Amino acid sequence: MARKVGVLRFGVFGLAVWILASAAALAQGAVVGLSLSTLNNPFFVALRDGALQAAQKAGIQLVVLDAQDRVDKQVADIEDLVQRRVRVLLVNPTDSAAVVPAIQRANQAGIPVITVDRAASGGKVAYHIASDNVAGGRMAAEFICNLLKGRGKVVELEGIPGTSAARDRGQGFNAYLKEKCPGVTVVARQTANFDRAQGLSVMENILQAQRDIDAVFAHNDEMALGALQAIKASGRKIPVVGFDATPDAVKAVEACEMAATVAQQPAEMGRLAVEKAVELIRGAKAPAQTQFIPVPLKLVTNPRCNW
Repeated sequence: MARKVGVLRFGVFGLAVWILASAAALAQGAVVGLSLSTLNNPFFVALRDGALQAAQKAGIQLVVLDAQDRVDKQVADIEDLVQRRVRVLLVNPTDSAAVVPAIQRANQAGIPVITVDRAASGGKVAYHIASDNVAGGRMAAEFICNLLKGRGKVVELEGIPGTSAARDRGQGFNAYLKEKCPGVTVVARQTANFDRAQGLSVMENILQAQRDIDAVFAHNDEMALGALQAIKASGRKIPVVGFDATPDAVKAVEACEMAATVAQQPAEMGRLAVEKAVELIRGAKAPAQTQFIPVPLKLVTNPRCNW
C-alpha cells in the first residue's frame, strides 16, 4: 500500500510540473502586438523599451508599430496586427474614441486587448495600465496653488484633443483649482498637442497677449519644455510645471529652469502590459470588466530653487 501511495504522489507532482512547464511553453515564441500613438516622444520610447525588455525576458516576440499620432494609421496598424493573429494586442490610443472600432475588430477575432497609458472609450479591454492622470493633474494644481500662495494667473497647455491623458489631466487640474484654490485662475487655455514645437509657438502667442502670467501647467513635458523656451526668449521668469518626468524635464527641474514635473513610470507601464499579456497567453482568464492597474505618481521638484 505504501508503495502505491508513493507512486501516486510522484504522479501528481509530475503532472503539476508538466502543467507548469506547458503553461510556460505556451508563451515561448508567441507574438504580441504593441500599437503606440507615437515614438516621437521620449515618454513612449521609454514605454516601448520597458515592453521590449519584458518580452525578451518572457521569450515572446513583440511587434511594435508607430502610429505617428495619426488615427488612420493606428487603425490600419491594429488591423494589420489582427490579420497577423497576434496573441494579445497592446494599444496606446492616439484618440480614445476613434480607436474603438479597431479594438472591436480585435474583440471579434478573439484577441485580448490591453490599453496602456491612455484608455479607449469602448470595446472590450481586459486591462488598462496607466497612472491616475486625474490625480496627477490635481497634484500639479496643488503645487502651483502653494507656489503662488493661493492667488495668481495660470496658463494651461492642453494635449491632443480626444486623448484620455489630456482630458483627465485637465480635469484634475481644473477641479482642484475650483475646489481648493479659487484664487488661482486660468487666463489662457490652448492646445499644443503634446508637441514641443507647438508648445513653443503657442506660448509665444500667449506671452504677447497676456501681460500677467504667474505660472504655466502643461499636460506633458514636451509642451512644457517648448513653453520654457518661449519664456526664456521673452526674458521673463515664469514657473512651468510639466507632466511625465522625461529626462530633459528632470534636468530642467534640477537646473531650476522648470519648477516641477509629475513623474510617471513609462517603462514600468510597458513591463506590466507585457507581463499581463503573458499571463493571458498562458491561460489566465481575462476579467469580465476592464481592470485598472495603476502605476504610482510622484512630483519631481527642486527645493533649492527660488521661485
